[in-house]
Amino acid sequence: MSWWRRRREQKDFEIAPDEIFLDDANVSEFDRARFEGRLERPLNRSTFLVAGVSIGLFFVTLLAQSWNLQVRQGAAYAAESERNSLEEQMLFAERGIITDVNGAPLVTNETNADGLVRRVYRTPGLSSVLGYVSYPKKDSSGNYYSTETKGLAGLEASYDSLLNGKNGTLLIEKDAVGEVKSQGTIVPPQNGTSLQLSLDVRVQDAFYKAIKELADRVPFAGGAGILMDVKTGELKAMVSYPEFDSNVLSAGSPAEVIRGYSTDTRRPYLNRNIQGLYTPGSVVKPLEAAAALTEGTITADYTINDTGSISIPNPYNPDAPNVFVDWKVLGTEDLRRAIAFSSDVYFYIVGGGYQGKPGLGIERLASWYRTFGLTSPTGITFPGERIGFVPTPDWKQATFKEAWNIGDTYHTAIGQYAMQVTPLAQARAIAAIANGGTLVTPTIVKNLSSRAPDAPVLGTALPLTKDSIKVAQEGMRQGVREGTSVGLSSLEYFVHLAGKTGTAQTGVRNEFHNSWAVGFFPYENPKYVYLVMMERGPSTNVFGGVYVMSQVLSELHQTAPEYFE
Repeated sequence: MSWWRRRREQKDFEIAPDEIFLDDANVSEFDRARFEGRLERPLNRSTFLVAGVSIGLFFVTLLAQSWNLQVRQGAAYAAESERNSLEEQMLFAERGIITDVNGAPLVTNETNADGLVRRVYRTPGLSSVLGYVSYPKKDSSGNYYSTETKGLAGLEASYDSLLNGKNGTLLIEKDAVGEVKSQGTIVPPQNGTSLQLSLDVRVQDAFYKAIKELADRVPFAGGAGILMDVKTGELKAMVSYPEFDSNVLSAGSPAEVIRGYSTDTRRPYLNRNIQGLYTPGSVVKPLEAAAALTEGTITADYTINDTGSISIPNPYNPDAPNVFVDWKVLGTEDLRRAIAFSSDVYFYIVGGGYQGKPGLGIERLASWYRTFGLTSPTGITFPGERIGFVPTPDWKQATFKEAWNIGDTYHTAIGQYAMQVTPLAQARAIAAIANGGTLVTPTIVKNLSSRAPDAPVLGTALPLTKDSIKVAQEGMRQGVREGTSVGLSSLEYFVHLAGKTGTAQTGVRNEFHNSWAVGFFPYENPKYVYLVMMERGPSTNVFGGVYVMSQVLSELHQTAPEYFE
């Protein structure tokens, strides 16, 4: 009893640590609900026991579920997973569209059912310029082994890296029955850059229709047409006929049409303006006239009596002189009239001399042809451009093992013999006569090479005198008023033109000819140079480049009158 009493007394008198600092003076100041006035106490053992059991149960549950998924039902879930599939689908980028100078669409895009983007070309009349593409290709299992749309000709090839976009990727999940479970874009496609051309589809159409009509009617093997700004070099039209269909070649069908292109003797794959080499004939005479005046070989007033031919002694047979004929008897002529009426005799003398009158001679003549750019690239960004050729004594000796003679110089002086040029190079040379002596660089893509219309002429300044250029211009103006380009005189009521024709004989017996027409307008303030070349027509035909140009200008007067302002 005494022991129990002692334990009780000890318990009753035991003082808690927090009571040591507690007096009744501050008890009322503490908020007991927030544990004020109390020291913290450690968690008791029961709390740790409950927490430990809870965590243990959580991990046991996780282990049980893991066993259930991987062991008990693992095979079933694995089979279901295998039946689902992830598939990468190509998102094809759109190539840049191509428009004309006024925004008219020339090449657009069309997406088919399987997402492949296909090109749609405006035809006919533009395929030789636009070119065509090859599309992505699938194997026998339906998988793409080639995913690129690639430009193969024309502007599609020249600007392939710019027009071509970058394909994207779409990730698709499908279940066992092929239904889409989910999808999301991994890499979005990037579309290509669009091009705006300097070409005017109205001018292009007018050239194409007129060239096609005459070529099919006469017939000619084909034709080429150009309209170019004489100051900027911007091409407003560049037509080659016949041509392929860009839509057909890009699609790869119909096969019989494509086979027909390959066997067509009129060569529809040939872009005649930059890849065709032709004997120019008399369209080189304005160039030769300006060169001879600059050199002082002749004066503008130098006069001859064109009786229809000249002859020079034959050192091997004095009784049989070498005779060089003209296309007709033209009578008394000065330089301007010789350009206007295309006197061969006059330019025989200018080029090679006659009876003591010195001419330019073949070396200087060839040098001037080169100066006018006839034997060098024009600078146009277009695939497959070829360059012209001017024969020389060294070339003849190396090719034929023969010496050069005066007759070779005469024929080269009138753009014949072995001389060849591209239509674009010839148009560029005539533009230099029209603009006052600057050899411009032809361009066809406007939004990459745009220049203000009133900007100074940029290009290579030719070493010609102003007076020599003026005489060449006046001779071409006279050619429209009364000379070989008089077929354009009926258009004088809305535009004043300057022109020059050329007829280059071809064939084994000269039974064919190429008919050229070049010139510029308006005469008082030249803005545009024109060129038409009709290829390999019968020599008896009287319709040629001038007829085509008359049709073109008449149509443009109705559809695009601003060209004559």
